[in-house]
Amino acid sequence: MKNYDRLIFELSREGRCGYSLPEGSWEENTGCLPQNLRRETRPALPQVSEPDVVRHYVNLSGMNYSVDTGFYPLGSCTMKYNPRIDEELASHPGFAHLHPLQPEETVQGALQLCRELSDCLCKLTGMAAFTLNPCAGAHGELTGLMIMRQYHISRGDLKRTRIIVPDSAHGTNPASAAVCGLEVVQVRSTPEGLIDMDHLRPLLDDTVAGIMMTNPNTLGLFETGIREIVKCVHEAGGLLYYDGANMNALLGKVRPADMGFDIMHLNLHKTFSTPHGGGGPGAGPVGVTASLAGLIPEIGRVSAFHGNFGVLMKAYAYILSLGRQNIGRVGPLAVLAANYVKESLKDRYRLPVPSLCKHEFVYDGLARQDAGDGQQVTTLDIAKRLLDYGFHAPTIYFPLLFHQSIMIEPTETESLETLDAFIDAMRRIADEAESSLGLLKSAPHTTPVRRPDETLAATHLKLTWKS
Repeated sequence: MKNYDRLIFELSREGRCGYSLPEGSWEENTGCLPQNLRRETRPALPQVSEPDVVRHYVNLSGMNYSVDTGFYPLGSCTMKYNPRIDEELASHPGFAHLHPLQPEETVQGALQLCRELSDCLCKLTGMAAFTLNPCAGAHGELTGLMIMRQYHISRGDLKRTRIIVPDSAHGTNPASAAVCGLEVVQVRSTPEGLIDMDHLRPLLDDTVAGIMMTNPNTLGLFETGIREIVKCVHEAGGLLYYDGANMNALLGKVRPADMGFDIMHLNLHKTFSTPHGGGGPGAGPVGVTASLAGLIPEIGRVSAFHGNFGVLMKAYAYILSLGRQNIGRVGPLAVLAANYVKESLKDRYRLPVPSLCKHEFVYDGLARQDAGDGQQVTTLDIAKRLLDYGFHAPTIYFPLLFHQSIMIEPTETESLETLDAFIDAMRRIADEAESSLGLLKSAPHTTPVRRPDETLAATHLKLTWKS
């Protein structure tokens, strides 16, 4: 085993040191610490040289999979390449070194950027006003639902405490509604993957605050009955909330306000630059129609200062770099890529909803799931084996509509060669399911971490080192 393959604690040797501080530079300041906060024993940190520390972390970083090293076919997550100029502009010292408590006259450029970004988002969505405060998609959902509740409260309609959520919704939708104090009512999907109007209509009584929808939905399907849904919800006195997580499929072509939605959020970190894997960073601005614009100040601030400013900057740069003439190409390219992959693999993978998709689609495992000796090839087997072919796995076991869901979103930025290589890998895995089951069941074989017991890892987390 090479030195840089070993954990940093395994490299530790008594007396080695990777830093140098002036003698007495810290001991003399310990008097300001209360006695109960002072250590009685030295922390159990590794004792290693500086080269070993550097090599350890550089090699760890090399084990990471990133959007700069490979293709992410993650459905619903939109992990696409984003122009490096956006990152460069967001790190400009004139913006990056601003402090939110600076005098107002010294931050006029940043405030102008926020205003112009809001104007751009209004033009792209048809909404009348945006707040840039929310720091993530779910944070935007909560903010939008707070506006919805405030709308009904301001009208004295206090019994509207129920929110309708499709069974194909993102998990954050019912979670955000629950945090907002709303009761979640689920509406079914039809076999075609769209909202079941016969189930929706009886749910629309005078206790319903509104409905949360993603369009295209989580199956990547456009809700063709959207006009009827809007009519029914509005006639019942409810509002329509648009989850903008899938907005990249419609960008520059269809506006949520034109469909009839009243409130929406945008995941800037999905549609407008900043890959959001690893839990952040994000931004979830909320837009409303003209009749609700006055309610934004009433709910107050939902985050400190002006939200996640670096992400806002990247979104602004992304929109300006594409311009009016190119931003309308994003959606069609995403749709083309998704349908190309879907159609290329539908003979080997079960396609529960065969109709035209938008930016993403869902398989339900292999077309032939029984390997012939009684063993079932699962979606987890497919995802693990895909790592050996150099691809990040798609989203698996979501949405919950299908038992062996494989959710794939190629995004608009991947080349034909990359898509063909991914298709080839998926076909090879389907072949292996019939000819080399052991290879598939024991995958991955080439990754630093193989196939851990994921249940054990989640229930018995080990966050500290013990030799």
